[in-house]
Amino acid sequence: MSIQRLDKSISGLVESYGKYGLVNQAGEANLPSRKSIEGILHELTELALPGFREMETLDHDNLALITAERVNRTARKLERELEKAVAFGFREKNGGPLRGCHAAAELAVDDFFEEFPGLRKTLALDVEAAFRGDPAAKSMDEVILAYPGFEAIVVYRLAHFFWKREIPLIPRMMSEIVHNRTGIDIHPGAEIGTSFFIDHGTGVVIGETTVIGNGVKLYQGVTLGALSVKKEEAGKKRHPTIEDGVTIYSGATILGGDTVIGRDSTIGGNVWITEPVPPNSRVYLGSGNQVVKPQIPLVP
Repeated sequence: MSIQRLDKSISGLVESYGKYGLVNQAGEANLPSRKSIEGILHELTELALPGFREMETLDHDNLALITAERVNRTARKLERELEKAVAFGFREKNGGPLRGCHAAAELAVDDFFEEFPGLRKTLALDVEAAFRGDPAAKSMDEVILAYPGFEAIVVYRLAHFFWKREIPLIPRMMSEIVHNRTGIDIHPGAEIGTSFFIDHGTGVVIGETTVIGNGVKLYQGVTLGALSVKKEEAGKKRHPTIEDGVTIYSGATILGGDTVIGRDSTIGGNVWITEPVPPNSRVYLGSGNQVVKPQIPLVP
């Protein structure tokens, strides 16, 4: 190791910090910590699904006490990270001195835990949909413990709350943490109804302005994406709408904000769709051509 060459490299590296940026708020408050968000996600998942992410057996006799301690601990950690995110958003929009960031973070945490029981109700419907929708699932416990699609949905529903509250950075950090673990990329801005099931899941992509109804089932490799990736399209409806009761098989690509897949339709594997599909339709590849065929709706 040459001290002279190393000193020269250090000088060049420090110079690049000033030249190119990419530094975590040098001279100002730090941005949210990815390591902290990972820990908070673990705690929130354990609160949503008590006993499923712990190495030790859950003490049911002291469940209320354990829950209170965990909520208070997690709330403090979450509040600190939310305050950093809110401060970042304020600087980006307004500049100047920061005002009200702690109060905004505190309010978001209070509102989040107030809504937590309702979120658990939605997750219960998601677990049930996975169990009903996969013949290989032996129990709902197995879905919770072993299904990457359900893990991605849990984190999406947590992150979506903060996205709706317009909290910067943290919802995307949450979604990318679980994306890294599962290979499933759900943007926290997507609107997803109840009883949602992703089977297998690897390679699923759900874009920011996607709207998904109730009782929808996706298989691996499905893309719900945008026709255009131009920056000026930001803020517009760029991703498809999937109505209630739709099943989309592996490898299907559905693009565009005006593309609506009608309720109770079945989308076959590897199709490419950029136009609306009527309700109760079946879309598949036949003899090299894509076919849209009405299917007879089930009579209740």
